[in-house]
Amino acid sequence: MICFLTSRMDDPVTGELNPANSFIEKLRSCFPEPCRALFICSDPEAWETTDYYAAVSKGYFEKEGFQTERFRVLDGRNAAQAAQLLRQSNLIVLTGGHVPTQNRFFREIGLRELMQGYDGVVIGISAGSMNSADIVYAQPEEEGEAIDPGYERFLTGLNLTKTMLLPHYQEVKDELLDGLRVFEDITYSDSVGKCFYAIPDGSYLLVEAGRETLRGEAYRIEDGRIEQISRRGEAVTL
Repeated sequence: MICFLTSRMDDPVTGELNPANSFIEKLRSCFPEPCRALFICSDPEAWETTDYYAAVSKGYFEKEGFQTERFRVLDGRNAAQAAQLLRQSNLIVLTGGHVPTQNRFFREIGLRELMQGYDGVVIGISAGSMNSADIVYAQPEEEGEAIDPGYERFLTGLNLTKTMLLPHYQEVKDELLDGLRVFEDITYSDSVGKCFYAIPDGSYLLVEAGRETLRGEAYRIEDGRIEQISRRGEAVTL
């Protein structure tokens, strides 16, 4: 299995796959042919949204010359066929969205167990990348979550990586939620005894042959402190 766990895989300016940090080059070296893709949702009931982003993602691949023989969607409409759909796929896209909602769906279909022995390519996008971890840090993102004592910040993920990622760092680092600074007041406190890696759009975690490498700008958040560990164009093996 080879995993590309991204903040987002496209460049919002060009509307195409983002070539930063050799993403396209690395993907081209392992893109399956013929490609049988499976786009896994974040919200099993948001059918129109899922279909839209699946079509957009398929378009990104096609613009770059990546051809897909088949491009299916897995959501609430066909959740009972999850095992069969995975067996028939060699490229899986884990889309973005609300981390706890997607995590709940993954648990309902037993995706962690179904992914054991999978030998294809995985592309995670935002929440999909976060939920790929063994233990997921579900950074509060919606109103009320930061102050809700019942909100679970640590969840069981897919165990495709041991790294807890925080995407869209360039957007989220200055945000406020429930009157609290998302990073300084929430995430830094949650990092005591833990280690998170924040990445902006264009950076990604490459998991291949048992090695985990952050490619591009990245920050380590550990025990209440943050440290930049790499810059655009650089790579750090974890």
